[in-house]
Amino acid sequence: MPITLLWAVDVYGRVYSLSTAGQRWERADDRLLELKRVTAGKGRCWGIGCDHHVYLNMVPSETSIRYREETYENQRWNPVDSFTDTLLPTDRWPWSDVTGMTPQPLHSFELPSRSWEWEGDWYVDQSCGEANQTGGWEYAVDFPANFSPDKKWNSCVRRRRWIRYRRYTAQGTWAKIPLDYPRKPPLPLCDISCGGWEMSDQSGRYPYLWAVSQQGEVWFREGIHPRVPEGSGWEEVEVPKEVAQLSAGPGDLLWALLWDGNLLVRTGLSLDSPTGTSWVEVESPGKEVEALHVAVGVSVVWVVTKDYKVWFRRGVNSHNPCGSGWISIGGEMMVVDVGLNEQVWGVGEDRGLYFRMGVTLSEPSGSGWIPVSAQWGNSKGVIQPRKGSELDDQLAQASKGSLLSCTDSDSELGPDPQNTTEDVPVLEAAASSVVLSGGNDTPPPPVKTEDPPSALQQDAPKPFIPASDSFINSLVSDRDKTSTPQLPVTKEEVTEPSPAPILPTPETAGHDVPWMNVDLEGAEAARCAQAAGPSPGAHGALGTAQGVGEEDAPVWTWISGGGCDVDAGSQISWLSPTGPLTSSLSLTPVQSAAWSEQQQQQQQHREEISKKPLEKSHSVWVRKGALRWWRDVKPQRWVDVGVALEQSSVSDGRKDSIFFVYYTQYDEKKYLNVFIHEVTALVPVVMDCHYAFAVYTTQRTKQRWPLILAAQTEKDMNDWLCLLSDCCCECRGITGPSSRQALWATTSKGDVMVHEPSFSLEASAHTLACDLMFWRQVPGHLRCVESNSLGLVWGIGWDGAAWVYSGHYEQQPSPGAAVQLQTDVRSVHVYENQRWNPMTGYADKGLPTDRPMWSDESGLKECSKGNTQPPSPQWSWVSEWAVDYNVPGGTDKEGWQYAADFPTKCKISLRGPWQQVPPIRLSDISLMPCLAQSRMELVPVWAVSDKGDVLCRLGVSPQNPAGSSWLHVGTDQPFKSISIGGANQVWAIAKDGAVFYRGSVSPQNPAGECWYHIPSPLRQTLRQLSVGRTSVFAVDENSNLWIRQGLTPSYPQGSAWELISNNVTKVSVGPLDQVWIIAEGVPGFSAERPGAVCHRLGVGPMQPEGQSWDYGIGGGWEHVSVRGNSAEAPRVALPPPAGPPRSPLPPRPPTQENGNALGV
Repeated sequence: MPITLLWAVDVYGRVYSLSTAGQRWERADDRLLELKRVTAGKGRCWGIGCDHHVYLNMVPSETSIRYREETYENQRWNPVDSFTDTLLPTDRWPWSDVTGMTPQPLHSFELPSRSWEWEGDWYVDQSCGEANQTGGWEYAVDFPANFSPDKKWNSCVRRRRWIRYRRYTAQGTWAKIPLDYPRKPPLPLCDISCGGWEMSDQSGRYPYLWAVSQQGEVWFREGIHPRVPEGSGWEEVEVPKEVAQLSAGPGDLLWALLWDGNLLVRTGLSLDSPTGTSWVEVESPGKEVEALHVAVGVSVVWVVTKDYKVWFRRGVNSHNPCGSGWISIGGEMMVVDVGLNEQVWGVGEDRGLYFRMGVTLSEPSGSGWIPVSAQWGNSKGVIQPRKGSELDDQLAQASKGSLLSCTDSDSELGPDPQNTTEDVPVLEAAASSVVLSGGNDTPPPPVKTEDPPSALQQDAPKPFIPASDSFINSLVSDRDKTSTPQLPVTKEEVTEPSPAPILPTPETAGHDVPWMNVDLEGAEAARCAQAAGPSPGAHGALGTAQGVGEEDAPVWTWISGGGCDVDAGSQISWLSPTGPLTSSLSLTPVQSAAWSEQQQQQQQHREEISKKPLEKSHSVWVRKGALRWWRDVKPQRWVDVGVALEQSSVSDGRKDSIFFVYYTQYDEKKYLNVFIHEVTALVPVVMDCHYAFAVYTTQRTKQRWPLILAAQTEKDMNDWLCLLSDCCCECRGITGPSSRQALWATTSKGDVMVHEPSFSLEASAHTLACDLMFWRQVPGHLRCVESNSLGLVWGIGWDGAAWVYSGHYEQQPSPGAAVQLQTDVRSVHVYENQRWNPMTGYADKGLPTDRPMWSDESGLKECSKGNTQPPSPQWSWVSEWAVDYNVPGGTDKEGWQYAADFPTKCKISLRGPWQQVPPIRLSDISLMPCLAQSRMELVPVWAVSDKGDVLCRLGVSPQNPAGSSWLHVGTDQPFKSISIGGANQVWAIAKDGAVFYRGSVSPQNPAGECWYHIPSPLRQTLRQLSVGRTSVFAVDENSNLWIRQGLTPSYPQGSAWELISNNVTKVSVGPLDQVWIIAEGVPGFSAERPGAVCHRLGVGPMQPEGQSWDYGIGGGWEHVSVRGNSAEAPRVALPPPAGPPRSPLPPRPPTQENGNALGV
């Protein structure tokens, strides 16, 4: 790791640097240099002096900084004098630049500043031909033209280039940047910030420099180049309001702090537009407390408010420079700075320097504050943060925030004689080696000194403490915050923990402005007076006290880590979190005397505070990656995007996450964001053989357009799905396996989804909307799933294999016991189409209006055996193409159907909590629904095999969900659908569409006695049915939904069928007679893939058919089962009516409707 420097400024304007390879602070060689603040970048550091000049310190390097000055000598040929510098009036200047528009004689070149020196004299560039032949001349016909070293007969003009080099000689020292002449220089500057050397679209560029004047203007330094480190001039950038401070990140982030405490964000920063395009105002993180300081990095923003709380801006990115919300971070800081690798440095409220520990790309907020414990001067001791001294309190009055401005030697304004300091109680905080965010910063009660001061203390000279600059106070004393026009302020989420303990500060600190100022000139005078010799009384009182001046440890006011290359894993000696964190402070003699008298009392306060628990801080965790996004606006295509999942945790344990998608459209950076608590489903989808998945939210479900993303590999897709799913479950409080009341569903791709219902899902009033339901994926691959409220879940794969859910409901299943290898096989069909003609008979030559000769079943999509792929990349082919002779409707000997089908099989293998039930292949299955309070030793399970046989599973119980054996139930024809409802009502549909009811089914006789034929709806063929507690619903071949009317305990076969709705492919009736379906499509969204989950509203005892449909998530859903949800909303007892009963009949005892027949 290269050796880099950390820069800091103390309260007297002295500048120090700390090397990553050293252990000691080094002061600048120029002892007369006094800076207000510094800003560092790679290999350089800028500063603002007390004379309002800008200074630059270039870190010494092996490569010198050289700049080439060049000018062109131009001549024209004439018949008398040959080539001469006498040119035509329309020609260029005799000495000019390469364009000929600017005159540049040799004597006009001057050194830009004292930091440069000439390396030699002017000489001719000999790169154009040999010197003894051409003399460096280039010839052409006329100005301007293409020049060449060859002299021709028509060469009427010539030119040659003169070169002179100058070298930058001020490396390693602080050099003053010259003023802009003849241009108007900016007003005296109060803040400066460099950045931009890591622009997102091209890294390794030179830095940009921004500055703020005392009048609130923003300036940009032009012309900074690796060969011109000083730049060339200042350019003013318009701002809507007066700016107090700004911060530029290494990338394209620029934030500014306004005088009213709000913040401005510069948008449109790029290499082509280094000054940006517009400003956007952002509110301060504190609702009642204004911002004091802002610092930005590549994709992070940190802010300190006037109560010294530290805030982190979430969601910041070059595509979204404004971010999305504030997170409160523990600790009390006056100044923060973001350096390289997003590392955070700070000046604490105790005037100590701190480093944010644990800052990484995945956790940009870090985990806690540790002190910068480096040695000082010739002493082997380390500089530790100060807590609670009189000097701290007085300095807090002198410079409460960032060090802004000071009075220079030419100013007529001196220190304000009325601005004097007051004695305040001495405060001491607990000592700790690692100061966690918002840790033990609780202040002890003030220490009251009842004893009068000694004579020595009364006779000792009062040290001069820097006071506030009266010039700045006069500027802001009559400032009206409401006088400036208001910009549109962005609204964002602000997350704030419980109020952290704040050390009390003097009221004279000046809270009307973002900072106060220190008169460094007066401070230097006081420092010199103290160095001349303190009073004898002071020496007698403190025989062991150190001298002032160079032996005093710095009292910090500013820090800059923009040039310090460290990260969370760096081994830096002065960043050790295990080092002692004491409250020692080098003081002047008089202050040390007052300090020594209170050591014992403050030690007791430290012990009391150290016993208090640390406050749990906020933290931000970020996961970034690269995916592909199916663009939801025209032109619709795959676009490479960057994604980031940002999760923040608060002090009470709650977590909130945001998922960002960053993309570029027409060279404009844009982004999409999805709040994780708004995500309703994460579903893998099949799109162009990509590893794709869809992200649904409530709004996107209503719009029928999910956010579709794709990964390069299956592992990347599974990692993002697991990560997003875990965040969704965590923010909703869902842990462990699914509950017994869960709703189960499958997609056409075979993924298993589950929803945890609430009481409001089936409530008669305020029913939960379907688009608000959250579906999560369960590992597995099935065609359909059925369940009941006792926790039994059965499923059937696409190959007909039966599977039973092996997850435990009381506790998380162990990996070895519950997660098993699951395989599934399905067929992929391709249809060969031919048309007959009189000449050749059946041939693959069709009409222009015919379907493709090789197509899918619909005939709308061309599919050949060569270009047909498995359903998704997870599948693999396990057979060759073959003619299918089992097509519904029959075929001839060659497989033709005359109105042919080539199936092949593919296989998928994965692990999930499913146990296979061999050996019979099934086509349909049904579990008896029951209420939540029901208790059954054996659960009836009925099924239909792939050959049409009706089966009954014996021995199924919550303890043995797979059962023991199959019992064959006789039929006179093959069946295709079966369902068992309340009171052992078994209904089935034969393959020809006939409906049957199984009689005499009971726990004692689980197979029943006989089948009763039930008439089908007129001219309709039923294909699937579902039986609930007291109702029977069925779906016919035309996707119509029917309900059986007239069902009674005495006549369970019912009397007639009633049409309810169309557009239905599957129906599921639950134990509460609730009705859910899979709809073919959603009205008004014909482009969506078939298969949407819908809920029937208004279903009740008096209206079992319901009233309307509530459409939920859609786009390729295959099956839904609500037969496990028996969660009823609690019934509210109505108060008895006042007065006597109005009915003349005596009240009858309550009876149970339908007797015991339905009490299951």
